[in-house]
Amino acid sequence: MRLRVEFTTEPFDLDEAPAHAVVAREVIEAADLDAVDVGPFGNTAEGGADAVLTALGDVLRRTLGAGATRISLQVNVVEEGER
Repeated sequence: MRLRVEFTTEPFDLDEAPAHAVVAREVIEAADLDAVDVGPFGNTAEGGADAVLTALGDVLRRTLGAGATRISLQVNVVEEGER
């Protein structure tokens, strides 16, 4: 099964990326995922279910530890041929 996850960490800071956002970027870019899109207000990643769920666990633990007060996420099953 393939999954696509979209997530944001808060609080936002428009002047400088907060520590929790930097940590989220580092975790998701280092994960064994097929597609990663990191943006200023949200991140998207896609891959096998085990890889996505492992990365998500790391993102949650590490961003909360780095000061995130809210993490919003959405996980979708990706059908074959869908991207």
